Parts: sequence; C-alpha cells; structure tokens
Amino acid sequence: MNLLLVNDDGIDAEGIHRLAETLGREEGVKIYVCAPHEQQSATSQSISVRGRLRVLQEEFEEAEEAISVTGTPADCVKIAMAHYGAKGIDIDMVFSGINHGGNLGTDTLYSGTVGAALEGSLCGIPSVAVSVNSHEPQYFEYTCDLIKKVFYLAAEKLRESIVLNVNVPHMPAEKVRGLKITKLGMREYEDWFVPMEDEEGEVYRYEGRPIEYDSDDLSIDVIAAQHGYATITPLSRFLTDREAMVEIAAWDIEDADSMKIRRERNDKENKKRRGRGHRNRFSGKAAASNE
Repeated sequence: MNLLLVNDDGIDAEGIHRLAETLGREEGVKIYVCAPHEQQSATSQSISVRGRLRVLQEEFEEAEEAISVTGTPADCVKIAMAHYGAKGIDIDMVFSGINHGGNLGTDTLYSGTVGAALEGSLCGIPSVAVSVNSHEPQYFEYTCDLIKKVFYLAAEKLRESIVLNVNVPHMPAEKVRGLKITKLGMREYEDWFVPMEDEEGEVYRYEGRPIEYDSDDLSIDVIAAQHGYATITPLSRFLTDREAMVEIAAWDIEDADSMKIRRERNDKENKKRRGRGHRNRFSGKAAASNE
C-alpha cells in the first residue's frame, strides 16, 4: 500500500518524520512524502494560482522518496499525484501531519493540515489529518499508537468522501483519558489581535489563548480535548446544507422583485391609513374643545 504523507509545518518538522516512521513499519506499506519547503500553517485548502511552484528532492530516511514544494499543503497533494503518478505510483491513502498544534472545532477551517487531507479526498483518496495539541510537541507516543489503529481500519473502511480529523492532547500516553468520536465545536480565543507599535501606522499580530468552556459535553471535540481525551471527527468534503436548500427554495427568490413592489405598495397604503386616522382623531378633539 502506497501512503502519501503531507503536512503544513514543512518537510523538516518532527511530526511528519514520526508519522513516516510509525506507518512505515506496517507490513506492505511504502511511504512517499510531499511537504511544503517551509512553514505553511493556517493556509487552509488554498492553492498557489499565481507564480511558479518549485519541486525539490529531499533526503528523508523513512520514505521511498520525498519531495518538497514551494507552495501550500494543498499544492503538495496535487503535485504529489502528478509527480508520483508519472512514475506509475498510485497513492492509496493520504495522511496529513503529525501537526504541531491542535486542529479542533472551527480552527479546522483555517488548518493547512486539514486542508491537505480534504484535498486528498477531492482527489478520490481516503485521507486522515493528525494533530497533537502543542506547537512544541514532546509527546508523540499515544498519537503514533492511535494512528496505527486508525490506519489498520481506515485502509479498508474509510470512504473517500470522508476525512478523519484526529487530535491528541499533549501529554504522556498514560495520562490521555481515552478516545471520543466527536463533532466540531467552536474554537474561540481571548485577545485574538494584539496591537503593536509601528511607525507606519496601525499594526496587529495574531496571538490568543484558547477559551476554556464550562461544559462536560464530550460529544464536542473542543470540550473532549479540554478534558484530556483524544478525538476523531469525521469531516465531509460536501459542504451543501441539504435542509437549508428546502428552506431557501421557499423564499421564492426569483419573484423577489414583485414581492418588493407589493410590500412597498402595502407600506404606502398603511401610511395613508395611519395618516387619515391621525387627522380624524385631531378633528374630533378640535370639535370637542370648541363646544
């Protein structure tokens, strides 16, 4: 089985080497790598439609072959399909990570790690995103053990339209409380923008502390992670809200102009009626005062 490994932390990040080392030990697995040449966090599923992308051969002990790309994680997936495909290598699964930092809740919308996995799904390949919740991780043991189990099952069972988003607390393996299958929650931060002094004008930088929630709802990834659980959230590449389709269809948007005309006509008539009523009340008061 040919596995493509990508990330958003860059080709030299420890996480992708740990992932390659872990999955490369599995029987019949061959590891192929295509990762950004440098840090590409928070690039979501963006692609580089302007300029050129340079592909560089890289030394990567745990892989059959490794290349880096001067682009985004999604670029890496697209280029890997072309690069390895031209050599007759068909990719069977995509693993994105191990990311240095969690990708929980609404943060998944910004994540280059998740974006790469979604790109794999768009290419028709079952894909998994993996993150450990620290930007300077030291504990990979639980993550690596979990990802072996995920690989074993997902290789046979995961539909290509679904991405598994795996997040693991940053702590020794024995302290992780277990695994929860969850839905996405809200990921909010305190002091999201920090002002900086600059001679050229108003300047900010991103910095913030994740808000901790007073909740025990372990069905939500952010809450489960807060309580020390690893989480797996299935994400769909299909973004359509089918219930909302019915609701929006009932708006009768094509007839909106005539509806607006009718509403404006009704508003005018209502104003006239209110005006006549006001004059009648005024006339009645005046007649009474004259008697």
